[in-house]
Amino acid sequence: MPKPFRFRSAQTVAVLAVTQLIGWGTTFDILGVMGRIVAPDLGVANEVVFAGLTIMMMVSAAVGPITGRWLARYGAAPVLSASSLTFALGLFLLAAANGIIVYAAAWIVIGVGGALGLSAPAYTAVVEREGINGKRVIAILMLFTGLSSAVFWPVLSLLNDTFGWRLTFLICAALQFFICLPLHLFALPKPIATQVDGGAADVAPVPLSKAAQRKAFLLIAATTTITTFITFGISPSLLEIFRQSGASPALALQLGSARGILGISARFLDMLLGRRGNPILSAATGIGLMLTSFLMLLPAGPSTTLLITFILLYGFGAGVVTVARALLPLALFSPREFGLQSARLSLPQNLANAVAPVVFTAILDRAGTGPALLFAAVLAALSLTLVLMLMALVRGARASQPSPVIS
Repeated sequence: MPKPFRFRSAQTVAVLAVTQLIGWGTTFDILGVMGRIVAPDLGVANEVVFAGLTIMMMVSAAVGPITGRWLARYGAAPVLSASSLTFALGLFLLAAANGIIVYAAAWIVIGVGGALGLSAPAYTAVVEREGINGKRVIAILMLFTGLSSAVFWPVLSLLNDTFGWRLTFLICAALQFFICLPLHLFALPKPIATQVDGGAADVAPVPLSKAAQRKAFLLIAATTTITTFITFGISPSLLEIFRQSGASPALALQLGSARGILGISARFLDMLLGRRGNPILSAATGIGLMLTSFLMLLPAGPSTTLLITFILLYGFGAGVVTVARALLPLALFSPREFGLQSARLSLPQNLANAVAPVVFTAILDRAGTGPALLFAAVLAALSLTLVLMLMALVRGARASQPSPVIS
């Protein structure tokens, strides 16, 4: 890449890394530390508080198709800026909540912000600015954004111990308004994808027929929905899983933070592979590691060594899966289709994610760690089967292409 293009790429990654890290850390990740602290003050059960994530994801799913149209019409920067304002308002409402009504309203607002600002809109901003190089740049971006829980869980815990949960939410709102909003408005480079790509933007990397494209999309939608259900369901309850498995609160926090670091290492590997990486193979590998971690922890008793091994396998596997989930549409469809396909995929993913935190929280609180891990293992096995079917579909499509004639 020429030097000016490298600078633009670095600028894009820097802006979106900061805003996505804050975006995830102050919304979805926040209840991993604050959920069981907020619940007694509001006088509700833990799963009712975690239902805020359900509301967030359901609203994000409903707003997702509208977001896709806005991205196509206005571009990513204005949409991302609107998300910062929306997040700030939602977090302010969370800080002011004194009952379930205001609490639920806050998560409705945050859900709108999630549709406008998390994952798909940010990746669309990358593709707008990088075109065919978007795959590598997205992987680099995810290398940084995977730090959200590793950074924010200790920070949120410290802020809560120092100021209490209400002022902690106000500080998070200030981060959205005073840091993310200016970055989205003024710091992103201008889109150049249309000038750089030209006709190449319409060329799909895999020669699929119309029927095969529909089947590939359904397989991608199914496997990404299941894997996000697993990771989004387990993530807010990971500390509780460690505690129920015999870890002290301090060790549980250390292991939970290590999950983010391991995810980063997996994303770093994908970044190093660059264009040589295969998102389908990465998805199969990551899901296999997650499945192994669930099955390993099921029959065993409490053990620090076992918990460390579990987080190594699960953290690395989840990191690989997260990158593959974002890159699968760009690996199978043309760059010009990326925004549309990603928006379509966000609908079933967000609907599943809306249910996942409540389901896993309820299983953990009522049945314990074993049934929760067994449930996750069954889902992982199903997702792995779907990825293998997608792999076979792509292999068959490439094999059916006529070999070039050598004169």
